Amino acid sequence: MRRGALRVLLGNWKGSSTVPSHGLYPHQWSWDSAFVAIGLRHLSPVRAQRELETLLGGQWEDGRIPHIVFNSRVPADAYFPGPDFWRSSTAGAADAGGAGAPRGLETSGIVQPAVHALAAWLVHQADPAASRRRGFLERVRPRLAAWHRYLTEERDLGGGGLAAVVHPWESGMDNSPCWDGPLSRVEPAAPDTFRRADLRHGAADDRPTDRDYGRYVALAAGYRDHGYRDAEAPHGFAVEDPSFNALLIASEHALAAIAREVGCDPAPHGERAAALTDALVRRLWSPEAGQFLCRDLRDGDGAPGAASGSSASSGVLLDARGATGLLPLIVPGLPGHITSGLLDTVTGEHFGLGTRVRLLPSYDLCGPAFDPYRYWRGPAWFNVNWLLERGLRDRGETELADALRADVLGAAAESRFAEYLDPYTGAGRGARDFSWTAALALDLLKAPDSGQVSEPGVQPGGFTSMSGAESAAESSESEEGP
Repeated sequence: MRRGALRVLLGNWKGSSTVPSHGLYPHQWSWDSAFVAIGLRHLSPVRAQRELETLLGGQWEDGRIPHIVFNSRVPADAYFPGPDFWRSSTAGAADAGGAGAPRGLETSGIVQPAVHALAAWLVHQADPAASRRRGFLERVRPRLAAWHRYLTEERDLGGGGLAAVVHPWESGMDNSPCWDGPLSRVEPAAPDTFRRADLRHGAADDRPTDRDYGRYVALAAGYRDHGYRDAEAPHGFAVEDPSFNALLIASEHALAAIAREVGCDPAPHGERAAALTDALVRRLWSPEAGQFLCRDLRDGDGAPGAASGSSASSGVLLDARGATGLLPLIVPGLPGHITSGLLDTVTGEHFGLGTRVRLLPSYDLCGPAFDPYRYWRGPAWFNVNWLLERGLRDRGETELADALRADVLGAAAESRFAEYLDPYTGAGRGARDFSWTAALALDLLKAPDSGQVSEPGVQPGGFTSMSGAESAAESSESEEGP
């Protein structure tokens, strides 16, 4: 198992970062790289640091970390939408009135969940001495702080204290039925204006429909044509997503630990985490559903309240039950009744963990849009289940966490590190040799620990010895910069 995971990570390494998979995803993806770094820390902490540093090299002047950093050596038609569509260096350039895309590097203009500070802290803990020698945390802390400021300030489109996503892809759960309602208002781009590349690598029945893809393209083009400026873009889609904000909260706690480690004041990060937690409960918790729900911020005139200059937008809670509404289990300090409600829902009829299925599905098993094959509309994903395992363990649900850990590891091995699974049969779907599946399996192979962010000085986890391949990879890494 461990050798197989290492084979995948070494095979998908491109010199300074890791592709999610060959073929379908030939560039560097934002939250993929955070999860990859969490696994790479057991192979080479320096390589894990480099993974994150390379991603942060694509950060924009306003603080956003783009969801794709493009590799200029990859053919332009290998992935759509590619750099010719996003046009970050022109549409996003500060001197052209854009939001401040980096010079000399092409990226997308949207973002993905903020799991990066949590990843950076875990990577540091894998080898604190090497991290300190390289000044890793000192280099990444200001960038991570700017990233969090962007999300909490520029993306508080509802004025209620939570970050909003302005494209389904930003949630990471791209094709979830949770987005069907808000997406239904978006006029799709004409089919003859784009050509999908994903269908060359995956079955059409597993991928988003052409109509949904047309909506994704239309939203991205509208954002691009306004220079990716959040205050001026129309935001035909604006949703407060529970897991997006839960990961931001977890990373704020991690950023507090990072600040303390490098001699900075951790208090602002703790205060921000507390404010976000309060807003998460206040705006997205549904006692009736027993889970958090997404909030559609679009008001009557078609614009989010804060962005249109009005008072805070209450929006409306969406009744679709996605796995996104359960991942706040990773948030420290939730009220007890909310934790109990989440645990009941995780194991109840809608998600059936440990009874109907062995891995958490991405969408309600009883939902009208459930599909065990189609991208994010029912299949089980390894990163979601890795996060859930941490949340369960942190809540003292050791037996359930242990069972989930064993099932995730078994499924990863049996599926050849598949991108995702049929939640009922465990059959692998999507790409194989998928990087975050291998990375998170490698992480779960170590002794189980709490999901809580630990304090500086705690002994790092990880393996006590390396194979020959790992030792060679470690010795090839320089400690003198990314």
